[in-house]
Amino acid sequence: MANLNKTPVTVITGFLGSGKTTLVRHLMQNPQGKRLAIVVNEFGDVGVDGDILKSCAIPDCPAENIMELANGCICCTVADDFIPTIEALMALDPQPEHILIETSGLALPKPLLKAFDWPDIRSRITVDGVIALADAEAVAAGRFAPDVAAVDAQREADDSLDHETPLSEVFEDQISCADIILLTKPDLAGPDGVARTKEIIAAEAPRPLPVVEVAEGVVDPRIILGLEAAAEDDMDARPSHHEHYHDHDGDHHHHDHDHDDFDSVIIDIPEVDDPAQLVARIETMAKTQNILRVKGYAAVTGKPMRLLVQAVGARVRHQFDRPWGPNEQRQGRLVVIAEHDDVNAAAIRGALTDVPAAAE
Repeated sequence: MANLNKTPVTVITGFLGSGKTTLVRHLMQNPQGKRLAIVVNEFGDVGVDGDILKSCAIPDCPAENIMELANGCICCTVADDFIPTIEALMALDPQPEHILIETSGLALPKPLLKAFDWPDIRSRITVDGVIALADAEAVAAGRFAPDVAAVDAQREADDSLDHETPLSEVFEDQISCADIILLTKPDLAGPDGVARTKEIIAAEAPRPLPVVEVAEGVVDPRIILGLEAAAEDDMDARPSHHEHYHDHDGDHHHHDHDHDDFDSVIIDIPEVDDPAQLVARIETMAKTQNILRVKGYAAVTGKPMRLLVQAVGARVRHQFDRPWGPNEQRQGRLVVIAEHDDVNAAAIRGALTDVPAAAE
């Protein structure tokens, strides 16, 4: 039965580019009569996702109900950033009736769930559910999860073997924490890819999970809101292979999520004459420099609208999202995310802007 004294929180996880912001926008526009509040946790310092969402503000979710944590990881800054943010939302008048937390694509969900055990908020908040988005095409192609069958066979043969990558570990933790999986971009994966993705998720999940295919973030909110999962009371059912490595030293970082695995760089780009030129640059950069994710916006010569840019690997999508403000500088800004060793700011800037690497 619902606890009427607690505000439900839905945690939305999912790998880089899986469609979290698109889903949040859909929920904002279909709030089921509830007053929503949003917490966006960005990887990197630029508030792109928060900016996108604030441009969608509606009476049931005004801009002041949308808060950003631009530090890349809620789980490491619980006391300093996350708790005060939740308390600030709870102090709003009128108070939100449901809070959505869009985590960074590299965030581990379980430390965040443990944060809801903090005495200051435990009596006022309950985790309604953890939604994990999975990009069907990317998972089917094996970009996030390793070859599950082969790895399982090798593990059974030799316990010392560990064929994980940072990407697959984050993906597994997101799946293992979830109450429901939303499979995004099923059209790009095709029926065979969707079937393959469902097999991979079933192999990773610690318990049977519902998997729902979703296109463009459009899903009946009733499927994912009102789950009453009370995830903060359900930790043992949500295993993570990041928590048992260095709990022994009493360190309050009870996970082994090495943020040095990933890095981001912010590139300011001048006006572009043609979106296709920028797309081609991003595609080439993704292939030659192993870039995971690009997101941000650009100014296009002669166009009054800002161009929103979202790329997952070499798959680039763009759309005009809103007019430039009268006092805004018409300059683009892109966040580029990759594994740490692949982030070369000079090379990335050169690939996007024609500024030679030697100019760094």
